[in-house]
Amino acid sequence: MSDARLRRVQKEIKDCAKDKTSNISIDMIDESPFHLIGAFPGPPDTPYEGGYYEVDIVIPDAYPFQPVKMKFITKVYHPNVSSASGAICLDILKDAWSPVLTLKSTLISLQSLLCEPVPNDPQDAEVAKHYLADRESFNATAKHWAQAYAQAPVHKQKAISGKLATDAEMAGLSEENVAGFTDMGFPREQVPWLAH
Repeated sequence: MSDARLRRVQKEIKDCAKDKTSNISIDMIDESPFHLIGAFPGPPDTPYEGGYYEVDIVIPDAYPFQPVKMKFITKVYHPNVSSASGAICLDILKDAWSPVLTLKSTLISLQSLLCEPVPNDPQDAEVAKHYLADRESFNATAKHWAQAYAQAPVHKQKAISGKLATDAEMAGLSEENVAGFTDMGFPREQVPWLAH
């Protein structure tokens, strides 16, 4: 089984390298074909546009009959991605996995997830709450994270509801969250998520 697994993974890496249209890349870590880094550009017309996203990929022993293990290396502000660990909530990485899926098709599904969040099945409940409560503010925060962590180009910030977003909003926090720290005596600029 492991020879078949090795051949399949090597073929998938080679096929992905040949495909110049998808902009998906897969590279080995330490020459191991079973621990990889996948990468893709942020989808156009989303807050992630212009960013470059890296994903840690671990190939299990029973691949392709077991799903690959993936998590974002690049920090992403998204309801279905843990902002702390990069863990991903996506059905094909769990019970909807099929042996016909490939590494490339799975990375394309992650790219699509950035276009279409599923806030009712979140990995990060706070981000999902932000997404559902104020889409414009959410988009500004996601764009800020894309610029800060995924090398997306920085443009002049658009006003949110007629005003510039505060540092708390850009970090995905409410003023009440920040006040919880400042009321304890922390200077605002030292609140961990506001510090750059």
